[in-house]
Amino acid sequence: MAELFPMNPLHAASAPLPDVRRIAVLRANGLGDYVVGEPALAALRAAYPDAEITLLGAAHTAALLADRPAPVDRVVVVPPVHGVRVGSDAPDATEAEIDAWAADRRAESYDLAVQLHGGGGNSNRLLLRLGAATTVGAATPDAPKPDRWVPYTSFQHDTLRWLEVVGAAGAPPVRLEPELAVTDADLTASLAVVPATDEPLVVVHPGATDPRRCYPEDRLGRIARVLADRGARVVVVGGPSEADRVAAVARGFGGDVQTIVGGLALPGLVGLLARADLLLANDSGPRHIAAAVGTATVAVFTHANLADVAPLTRARHRALVSWHGGCRVCGLRVLDGWCGHGASATHDVHEDDVRDAAVELFEQVAREGAAARNPLQRNPRLV
Repeated sequence: MAELFPMNPLHAASAPLPDVRRIAVLRANGLGDYVVGEPALAALRAAYPDAEITLLGAAHTAALLADRPAPVDRVVVVPPVHGVRVGSDAPDATEAEIDAWAADRRAESYDLAVQLHGGGGNSNRLLLRLGAATTVGAATPDAPKPDRWVPYTSFQHDTLRWLEVVGAAGAPPVRLEPELAVTDADLTASLAVVPATDEPLVVVHPGATDPRRCYPEDRLGRIARVLADRGARVVVVGGPSEADRVAAVARGFGGDVQTIVGGLALPGLVGLLARADLLLANDSGPRHIAAAVGTATVAVFTHANLADVAPLTRARHRALVSWHGGCRVCGLRVLDGWCGHGASATHDVHEDDVRDAAVELFEQVAREGAAARNPLQRNPRLV
């Protein structure tokens, strides 16, 4: 019978399980989701230092962690299982394909399988097909239950949620803040696109997986211009699908500004974010990566995302919040469904508030001095 583990996330619910040699962790969603769950992975690594930890993840997570120290030993890409999002536009895998993938996983004889993916309606079904000796995860009331489970509820921060889950697997927290190692290859790749200067560097990223999270680009451009007038070098970045957003930021900036669209692979993006003094962005994967490599961030969130994925601390992070979270075109709130307009749902956040937060944090970082702007000196996560 599945056992409920309500617990304080700052303490393990039980001692580590005995004889754990192989661990599988299901976390097959976005890059930002990986980062938010990274403290839970670090806790598992600390509790089971000799075990092999396999992350069952998305292809972009495998690319992020390639040749990079991490709490996991390897990443196995999850097929596009219905209801288990893996950042793929491919059609759902067939039942035969899922069966074959699950059989390969069972052949690895996992001693422990942990679900850090979601409420379990689909993810726990996949977890239970792995054949692990012990299964642990979160679960909504109607989801299949692993051997040990904690309740999955709305409006809980994901970092704390997943620390509760691994606590049920006998892994107490070792830290709350996510960390991502920065490599020499990251810095080299970024310097090839954005050469070093003595100016403080501000990176603007106007995109997000959900367009409703995107703050109006013209406002981001004007805010970036205010920072440029205070001595910042501004670089606006986006993926191939974000060219229009990058161009709109540049128009709002109203002057010459470096823009990069699709010109940075993941290592180069990590390196650029590690070199930046400040990232101005939305709730997005790059914002999570920036914080995890030690860079200050200013970002705009809907109230729902504030609850579950916003930075936990404010010393070097500012979170501006849309308390309505409604579509700019029709007003439908994010929590009430998808209207199809793909318009900003954070537009009600006043530009002055975002600008003031960005200026305050930019000046705070500037007071840290030039040495703090050198990732070789400032960043303990550089390897």
